[in-house]
Order: sequence, then C-alpha cells, then structure tokens
Amino acid sequence: MTANPSAELLDSLLTIAGQTTAVRKEVRVWSMSGVERLTFPDATTTIFKYAKRPFDSEDHILRGAHALGVPVPQVHASAVLDGWLGILMEDLGPAVRDANDLDGTAAAVVLHGTRTAPALPVLDQASLRMLPNRSLDHLARLRKAERWQDTDGIENALDRITQAAEARSAGATVAPFGWVHSEFHPTSLHIGQRGWRLLDFARAFTGPGLLDLASWHGTLDAPDPVRLRAFLEQYVTAGGPPDALARRGGLTAENWALGWHRMWAVEWFMEQSIRWINDPATDPAYIKAVRRHLTDVLHLLEV
Repeated sequence: MTANPSAELLDSLLTIAGQTTAVRKEVRVWSMSGVERLTFPDATTTIFKYAKRPFDSEDHILRGAHALGVPVPQVHASAVLDGWLGILMEDLGPAVRDANDLDGTAAAVVLHGTRTAPALPVLDQASLRMLPNRSLDHLARLRKAERWQDTDGIENALDRITQAAEARSAGATVAPFGWVHSEFHPTSLHIGQRGWRLLDFARAFTGPGLLDLASWHGTLDAPDPVRLRAFLEQYVTAGGPPDALARRGGLTAENWALGWHRMWAVEWFMEQSIRWINDPATDPAYIKAVRRHLTDVLHLLEV
C-alpha cells in the first residue's frame, strides 16, 4: 500500500473539480489522516482531507448527514486510492470562538434528533456488551505476536467486565438512540460567521447518544459524573429526550454513559494497536491508556 498518496489523490480531486493547481497549507496532520487548506489561482479556498482505513468512508457519511439536514461541511468531490480517501469540502473559514457546553448540547439535540442513516454501523445492546469480549480477542492476537506480555491486569479487568456486560448494557436503546458522532468534542464543532457545523464524522454510527455526551469533555482527565449529569440536564433542557436522565443497566445515566464510553474507547485503542496502527513502538502508550480507562470502567460500571 502506498505510504501516503495524498499528492496523487489531490491530483485526481483537482481534475474532478475542474482545477489544475492549488497551494497547499497544512492545518492538521497525523499518521492516519490529514487536513489542508487549498488556495486556487482565483484566491478561492477549499479544504482537502485525506485519511486511510478505517476512516475511508467519511465522504458518504457527510453526504448522508447533509441530505438529512445535519449542519456539516459540504462535500465537493471525493476519491479513493490505495486504501486512502481524499475529500474536497467546503472551507468554513476561521472560527469566531470556541464551542462551549451550550453549543455542544444544542448540536447534540439536532444530531440525535435526525433520522438515522441505514448505511451506518449499529451499536445496540448486543454489540455493546461484546466490547469487552472483542477486546480480549485483540489482546490474544497481540500476545500471539509476542506483544502486550505483562498485561494480566488488563485481561482480568476485561474478564470481570465481560461477566457483568449483559446486565450493565441494559438500556442501550433507550432514547437518545440514533446518530452518534463518536468524536464529539468542542474541537469537532466549528462556530463560524454563518453558524455552526459538525466536523470529523469518520467513525459515526447508530447507537446510544449518551456516548456522544460522555465524550464531550474528553478522556484526558478523570471521568466526572457530576459534571456529566449537569451536561445531560442542559441537553434535556435544550430539547433532548427526558429519558437521557433515566437510569439504565442498574446505573445512573451519567455513570452508564461514562463507563461504556471508556469501554468503547478501550476496544478501539486495542484494535488500533493490532490492526490499524500495528506498531509495537506504540504499545507502551496504548497499554497505559487502556489500563487507565479500564480502572475507570470497573468503577463506573460497578463491576
């Protein structure tokens, strides 16, 4: 596979868009994706985003969201080359300010109230409760590759969560259930002169909207159920379904949301480690993150 065919992708997209040349300026770049601002000879601009699997269907998700009325950047053209997706999309310009909690709840109400898209993967109760099992499968593959050797604590935690998963996953389809952005953070909500737009839809799915609300304040700090409860109450006040505050799986809504969001993150980190990144040099960082999140999961889900 080509290491990063962004130049070839851009050539294809410029042809589709009827352009011949553009000046590229990096906005944000990492190993699996990048965002650039392109300036054309007539001084107009557009955003060029490229990403490798599993982020290679964002163009379809953005088009589907746009068609259903979700405020997102408009896709002008897209193409796939050697497992990499390239998109030319609307340049929203500079943000007028950072998104705050009230912006987040307003955007979540709109997104979660939108009719679901049939093409999105579904995370229902059955698939939610399989997350610890899937994580154990990833761990077995990592150990078979002679990686993640000193991780008995991770295995034990996942075993405990697996035993409790059926009971604790109850209520997964209680409202809000539908569109889940999955990267729902203030940095994914652009507040511009022409209103707000949601960005970064590459991993959107149909599932419990509480996972979005649990992700808003990030995962770098310790989970804060009191803060999330206040955010959930703001969300309901803004028009979200009152059941967002309901107990589920024998837990408060905030503990359920934070616990399962961390479990979802653990499974994603472990899949990245063995499948998408698959670089042993990154193992210490991933192991540290997984241990930290699993400690939170055991506490939040009362396992």
